[in-house]
Amino acid sequence: MRKTAKFISTATAIAALMGSLSLAPINSAYAAEKKAMTPVQKGKKLAFHKKKGNCLACHKIAGGKMAGNMGPPLIAMKARYPDKAKLRAQIWDATKANANSAMPPFGRHKILSEKDIDLIVEYIYTL
Repeated sequence: MRKTAKFISTATAIAALMGSLSLAPINSAYAAEKKAMTPVQKGKKLAFHKKKGNCLACHKIAGGKMAGNMGPPLIAMKARYPDKAKLRAQIWDATKANANSAMPPFGRHKILSEKDIDLIVEYIYTL
């Protein structure tokens, strides 16, 4: 009976080890893929993420699905915001430029981090 219990224990330990080793390449591949993303790609991911920027809830963006129409379509952003800092300020707190803005103050209310806002600005500026 002891040999059987020892065998099961050893087999379980080996199976757990093999399982964790099989995940290592996946995790490192994911980390490498994430590192390989450009700031614009990271910004797009955040802008389309429903629990982060969620820009599509209000704005039409090329490549986005089920876009909202409450905010203006995000097109020709370099022409609309020649100064990238003004675009960032708009995302940080749109109520500074328009007190009646329905756009959430992503920075002021800490909905997004400084880094997240910078990445979204990089993406939005390419539209």
